[in-house]
Amino acid sequence: MTQSQAMGATQGNSAGFSGRWVQLIFGIICMAMVANLQYGWTLFVNPIEAKNHLGLPVIQFAFSIFVVVETWLVPIEGWLVDKYGPRPVIAGGALLAALGWVMNSYASTEFAFYAAAVISGVGAGCVYGTCVGNALKWFPDKRGLAAGLTAAGFGAGAAVTVIPIANMIQASGYEQTFFFFGLLQGAVIFAIAMFMVRPTAPKGVAPAPRIVMTKVDYTTGQMIRTPVFWLTYVLFVAVAAGGLMATAQIGPIAKDFGFTKLPVSLLGFTLPLLTMALTIDNLVNGFTRPLCGFISDRLGRENTMVVVFVGEGLAMLGLMTYGHNPYAFMAFAAMVFLCWGEIFSIFPALCADTFGVKNAAANAGTLYTAKGTAALLVPVASILSAGGNWDRVFMFSAAISIVAGLLAKLVLAPMRTKTIEAANAAVEA
Repeated sequence: MTQSQAMGATQGNSAGFSGRWVQLIFGIICMAMVANLQYGWTLFVNPIEAKNHLGLPVIQFAFSIFVVVETWLVPIEGWLVDKYGPRPVIAGGALLAALGWVMNSYASTEFAFYAAAVISGVGAGCVYGTCVGNALKWFPDKRGLAAGLTAAGFGAGAAVTVIPIANMIQASGYEQTFFFFGLLQGAVIFAIAMFMVRPTAPKGVAPAPRIVMTKVDYTTGQMIRTPVFWLTYVLFVAVAAGGLMATAQIGPIAKDFGFTKLPVSLLGFTLPLLTMALTIDNLVNGFTRPLCGFISDRLGRENTMVVVFVGEGLAMLGLMTYGHNPYAFMAFAAMVFLCWGEIFSIFPALCADTFGVKNAAANAGTLYTAKGTAALLVPVASILSAGGNWDRVFMFSAAISIVAGLLAKLVLAPMRTKTIEAANAAVEA
């Protein structure tokens, strides 16, 4: 038995739970449970403002703090996962995520909401970084798909609870909703953490045929000294910024367009427009992650990126032009999420392809901090949209997404291939 297998055996009491597909499912469930810390936030924004009168920029800054903490600490959490395995990191994340939402249920000042954002951000980062890192290690042959399925839990998981959360806010207030769902989600994640085991290299699997992979396992320090990492980071920031603006601002946009509670009917269901839109958005946001991850395994990472990044920009322009029609609003908002969510499968897979699997959790976590950098642009949307004019936000987001798509194909692809070939040649020499 190898050292990694022995360590895996000490973390798993039952061989039935240690298979890579079972572990992948566990990770997906954990991601679904922690997703509402981000994707459910927009439901709480207006109720928090109505009660506490803190101002939307102040409340949305708490969202930015959450995303920054969630992302920027993932390299440390990833290092802990690479060193100690997934169980203690996910369990700790469960406790912190629950505590953060319980704190939100009692908060009434900006400091209290900011403190809760920090706590919940650390918890979400522990869960997210661990589950994605595990998927990259378990599935070298299906890396895009595995990362996409795991990230889908974070995207689509919130779709299951959008309606219950919205209904509970309406019936019992946002405070009780924060409290109940915080404890529920934390308890589920903690229980699943007890069955997580350290990944072992699967035998008899080959990389996807269209994917060029490095034979060198870079440390995080080595990785951040390469130009290809920083270009990848900038592209991640550019595309994430537009999606995060939509995630955080979709509620206020619907309010300014005048149909937050407008009843709409679709496929036999009648719901308030915002609730319907969020449900659809979260479903397509989850669906696109394994879909585009699967496609990128076969067509190449950058070939997939150029299509979806440009698609996000065009969807933003469509939302600006036609979004005052309620059904067009729902359609173009869904397209934004469809063309945005895949960054959380393609970029981690690209990172492992380029910099190796041994330190995949820490390396992918370092790249994931780009999401936190992008979150700093979310309050800018509130400033640009002063007076209910969202056109400047849509045009800004569309421009950076389209440029990012072109750079991915024309600049990143040849640079990354050259970097990988040079590193592999040095190993073989």
